[in-house]
Amino acid sequence: MTYETLLVEESGHLTTIKLNRPDKRNAINTQMIAELLGALDAIEKTHARVVIVTGEGKAFCSGMDLELLQNIATQSPGENQEDSRRMAKMFRRIWSYGKPLIAAVNGHALAGGCGIATLCDFTLSIAEAKFGYTEVKLGFLPAIVSVFLTRQIGEKHARDLLLTGRLVDAAEARQLGLVNEIVSAEKLMQRAHELAETLIEASPSSVTRAKRLLVCAAAPSLDADLERAVLENARIRCTPDFKEGLASFLQKRKPVWQDDTTKH
Repeated sequence: MTYETLLVEESGHLTTIKLNRPDKRNAINTQMIAELLGALDAIEKTHARVVIVTGEGKAFCSGMDLELLQNIATQSPGENQEDSRRMAKMFRRIWSYGKPLIAAVNGHALAGGCGIATLCDFTLSIAEAKFGYTEVKLGFLPAIVSVFLTRQIGEKHARDLLLTGRLVDAAEARQLGLVNEIVSAEKLMQRAHELAETLIEASPSSVTRAKRLLVCAAAPSLDADLERAVLENARIRCTPDFKEGLASFLQKRKPVWQDDTTKH
């Protein structure tokens, strides 16, 4: 397969996926979602036993692409729901992937990019990277990632990150349980390869079955929560606060929110 938003490199039992929109800080657009899902499907049919996900350039992934955000503001409710399901499908695919996934976080991982980085089985990060779910600052809702995050780091920590939209450095991300190891930038890929080799040396049947067991145990309740999150993610895109958050971001000004909480 050929890709425009990814670089895919195969080497023996290891495949590396690079998010490849460095001029956009590897922001997520519709094409990247489709290509990432396609790449994961294709790799699953190969002899690869481990996949490394990293970013090209200085960022890992800055979240949703600005152009995609602008398009969302003009979409119909049906289109918003379809778009939300597309994002949910990507995150669930990463979370439940049959082969071990290692995120080598080479720079900031924000919003949806933070989801990609932390839903992998292992997350290695350089010390300079920042993590966070900044959606509330844009009048948006981190609905889909919340389903995974509460299970990953606990409700109290998830509320902190999701309600404040604050960024955390790699050290705090590790303390919270979002990051497994902090590695110097020059040794990031070396360490990712070392970890991959450890996984490759293990029984492939055992690793696959262990992952399947973990996923199957959590999937029923997670999928129910994910369906609710998809609907909420679509609904908020029609609110005045979403439109104001997007406009203020584009105009580089402070947002003026409407206090319409009594309507919800």
